Amino acid sequence: MKPLWKLDRTPPTGTPFDPGARHDVIIVGAGLTGLSTAVMLTRAGLDVAVLESGSVGELASGGNTGKLSLLQAQRLAEIRRHHSAELLQAYVDGNRAGMDWLTGFADHAGVPYERRIDHTYAQTPDGMESVRAQHAAAQEAGLPTRMLTRGELNVDFPAAGAVALDDQVTIDPMQVAEALATELLSAGGTLHTGVRVTATHALPEPRVETTVGPMFAQHIVIATGYPILDRGLYFAKMRAFRSYCVSFRVPGGIPDSTFISTDQPTRSIRPVSASDGPGATAQLVVGGNGHPVGRSDGERAAVDELVEWTQKFFPGAEETHRWSAQDYESHNQIPFVGAMPRGLGHIRFATGYAKWGLSNAPAAALRLTTEILGASWHDRPGWMAKIGTRLTVPADLARGAVEGVKVAAAATKGWVDAEKTPVPVPQPAEGEGVVANRGGLPVGISTVDGVTRAVDAVCPHLGGVLDWNDAECTWDCPLHASRFAADGTRIEGPALSDLKKLPRTASE
Repeated sequence: MKPLWKLDRTPPTGTPFDPGARHDVIIVGAGLTGLSTAVMLTRAGLDVAVLESGSVGELASGGNTGKLSLLQAQRLAEIRRHHSAELLQAYVDGNRAGMDWLTGFADHAGVPYERRIDHTYAQTPDGMESVRAQHAAAQEAGLPTRMLTRGELNVDFPAAGAVALDDQVTIDPMQVAEALATELLSAGGTLHTGVRVTATHALPEPRVETTVGPMFAQHIVIATGYPILDRGLYFAKMRAFRSYCVSFRVPGGIPDSTFISTDQPTRSIRPVSASDGPGATAQLVVGGNGHPVGRSDGERAAVDELVEWTQKFFPGAEETHRWSAQDYESHNQIPFVGAMPRGLGHIRFATGYAKWGLSNAPAAALRLTTEILGASWHDRPGWMAKIGTRLTVPADLARGAVEGVKVAAAATKGWVDAEKTPVPVPQPAEGEGVVANRGGLPVGISTVDGVTRAVDAVCPHLGGVLDWNDAECTWDCPLHASRFAADGTRIEGPALSDLKKLPRTASE
């Protein structure tokens, strides 16, 4: 499942790792957060190194829809429902600052983008209440939104009405990530790809541990989706979702605006043109059908359903690529950005963008940069101070409690289900996987590319039994969203180690 944005791309790889090297700042993660922070700090004259276990834009940054919007589906209404108007305003102001920085960088780097009208819409009349709530929250935060009727939308897919915001952006996220990496390297920064960080320490001096040796710096930034550290227990303060995208060639007309629905199943619609992506005109990206990681009855079916929907409402649509991405949402709706607990002011992090990373990532980078450079509170924008001093409210605790119950249920179900399927089991068909019980322990058996493998099916983070993802051929943890390839190699999440490989055949 390769994103449209990664076609025929060779991202910068940087230089070989130098064990024991020292820098002013080490950033873990070469996505939009890490690279934006690195560029900002490098421009300020600091010596910055970025470490990435995969390649530039490896995960969510290279797999999103490329929609940069302040409207953000129902996000503003959700924040306002549980928080003050002042906090909502700070969130919007921060995202506006992030959007302005990203488009300014794109102008500077020659990355094309397109200005479009963004819509939050209802597929049925029952969804209009959520649309009106989003309109009210956006207006309260000073955004010039307007309501549109079904007739005013003039679309062929089901839509009862929408709230619209002009002058939003579509852009190729991989072009942005690659341009950021290119500037970092040209300015003397350091980039190491294929290097996995396994730990960070504040004492006796700040450093990161990797699979190939340590590296030292005065400041460390964790920009990895879920923080790879358990300081602060942030894995228990967020929930993770996987959602899907499919790109199409469409023979007829396509919308020239962007859309995302408030009601389920989610439909996210985004045109692609020569001015904002690698495809030709009359190309369309449709996304949606998100679900908590590791808790789905069929990931492949979710993608197939997107294809069926698109071909129904865009006759003749021909699928070109399908992909997915993982996003994290904090229980209190606002991203976590700032100092990591017990990091002694040396370790910072950013996460929890709830699928709106193209504006939240540079906003987080602006705040991280301001803190690392030591700007006083009086010299910081007001939105930084307001977000940085927000309080947890009862609704945040309630959402956390609900998610905790779901995690506990998933943990129990995984072990119980594994007990029901003792080995030997039939060899899984191509692209399929099964969790079975071998000697009282869950084992994951899968067949991918003609190779049948067996791995320990217990997540090394907190012991959740893994679930097979039949769309991406991965083992996904239903507790805190760690993910592993069929051969057990760690992909993402709070787990830091690979899965143990077991005897290959199902009968052993």
